[in-house]
Amino acid sequence: MRLAERFGLTDFERDVLLLVVAPAVDPGVGAAIAAAHGDPQATAPTFALALRLFDDARWDVLSPLRPLRRWRLAEVVPAPAGPLLTAPLRPDDRIANLVRGLNHLDERLTSVLEPVADPAAGVASPASVRRAEDAVVAAVLADTPDGRFPVVHLVGSDADSAVLVAVRAFARLERELYRLRTGLLVRGGQGQQDPDTVALLWHRESLLMPVALLLDGTDADPDDPALVAAVRRLLSRSGGPVVLAARQVSPVDGRSTAVVDVDVPPPDEQRALWAAATGLEPAGAPAELAGQFRLGLPALHRVATAHRPEGLSAEDGGDRLWAACRDAARPRLESLAQRIVPRAHWADLVLPEQQTEVLRRMAGHVRHGATVFGDWGFGERTNRGQGVTALFSGPSGTGKTFASEVLAHELGLDLYRVDLSAVVNKYVGETEKNLRQVFDAAESGGSLLLFDEADALFGRRSDVQDSHDRYANIEVSYLLQRMEAYRGVAVLATNLRAALDPAFLRRLRFVVEFPVPGAEERRLLWAAAFPDSVPLADDLDLGRLADLPTTGAAIQAIALGAAFLAAACGRPVDTAMLLTAAHAEFRKLDLPLPVLAGEAP
Repeated sequence: MRLAERFGLTDFERDVLLLVVAPAVDPGVGAAIAAAHGDPQATAPTFALALRLFDDARWDVLSPLRPLRRWRLAEVVPAPAGPLLTAPLRPDDRIANLVRGLNHLDERLTSVLEPVADPAAGVASPASVRRAEDAVVAAVLADTPDGRFPVVHLVGSDADSAVLVAVRAFARLERELYRLRTGLLVRGGQGQQDPDTVALLWHRESLLMPVALLLDGTDADPDDPALVAAVRRLLSRSGGPVVLAARQVSPVDGRSTAVVDVDVPPPDEQRALWAAATGLEPAGAPAELAGQFRLGLPALHRVATAHRPEGLSAEDGGDRLWAACRDAARPRLESLAQRIVPRAHWADLVLPEQQTEVLRRMAGHVRHGATVFGDWGFGERTNRGQGVTALFSGPSGTGKTFASEVLAHELGLDLYRVDLSAVVNKYVGETEKNLRQVFDAAESGGSLLLFDEADALFGRRSDVQDSHDRYANIEVSYLLQRMEAYRGVAVLATNLRAALDPAFLRRLRFVVEFPVPGAEERRLLWAAAFPDSVPLADDLDLGRLADLPTTGAAIQAIALGAAFLAAACGRPVDTAMLLTAAHAEFRKLDLPLPVLAGEAP
């Protein structure tokens, strides 16, 4: 390798560098240098010696702006006294190792850079991934005004897919990919790295070895001003091929940019990948998995490798893969949502026939979305509105959350109840950021999102009277767009349907009204209120309790209260215990105390 050409050295600078690195190659050179100095202790080269030995000398070669020091090829060893002219010179450790034949990554970068392996090694890229690779290769090879490599933005919600595209694109360019997680540029403490130092050392590495840099910002906050500033500074001060993986595009000062969208493979490609990886019939489990889960090739490869259905029936193998996909797609919602383990079945749901039928149709839309939007071509008309969204409205306790649990259990999905107190934030832009995190995390398709008390978030837009109204309207408008683009399953539950913005209703696939249960529904609810193992008195008349004007949630609360009374008394649950528990529940709800037929008021 010709360092002089790579770093633009003049003949004199080249000769100075040769003088500086000579002792690193041949320790015997030190004695010759000492003889030239006339001092047996002065075994290190100096600038004064270089001026004596070489022609075309320039006094500015040790300026911090000139290549020798700008690129840290040579260093001036600080001396307690004396001019720069006689200060010892030494090669940078990376350059010394290079001339010894040891061409490896600078040790100062190993704490922040990690080599990137192909996350789906052995699996050929499907057409969608190949197109993204082609776009990256074309962008890297494109001419730019300043001659530097452009910054290629890989935009998408799946971090592993971005890594896959980057590592395979640069493998085609015969460059090894290293990853730098952007949080290391701003995180306080020992792990933090100065962007200027990283930029310089990385730029130098890109001139010494066939490497490329992946700046991974997929787990970082894109709205963090310190992070944005650090990334921009690093990119503006470095060169070499670089890709930036992030959820959104961020401008870069002083460098050309290119944007490549990276999405997970479409359902038809996922179906073929599942079939090839598992050996199952494409129309069976592979079609079901591809229709529900939006996994990138790396995640799909990991699941298929770890949970091969060998020795299992097609049904059992499919169930095993489904559970593994649900785990792989499980969103990281931290404090923004509560995960509910769904246990309820259709048989547990007590609703009028019309509402039950709508819920079953909703489940069918989830199951057959890939067929309708993919195989039958509806998805080619638009990429919006492909998620299954519904409004559940009705008084408290009528079964909205319970119905969501039934759907999640029936569909084999996780249920997440979004915590609106954590999502809604008084600071401008924070609510949208939290909502973006919720929707992005759930896009993989393994969960059902439940927005309880949705009227607090999906309320009507108002006339703008002040800045608060303006920002509130912006939040609602963002929600409208995000709900329409969401490809998963979401339920909005509310007691106040009239408070919702009408624009939301137009974008929802289903609307289900949950009525207060009538006498027949209450009889069914009371019949299912106690588990089989609860001891009940022989004279307990649950049918009589159906006359109580209450909801399913209240019936469950009354049954639970009566069970605790029975446990405390050591007797089976009887009518008196139920009435006592009912009175307590009605007082809690601030309702008139119930009086049953034959009971003294």
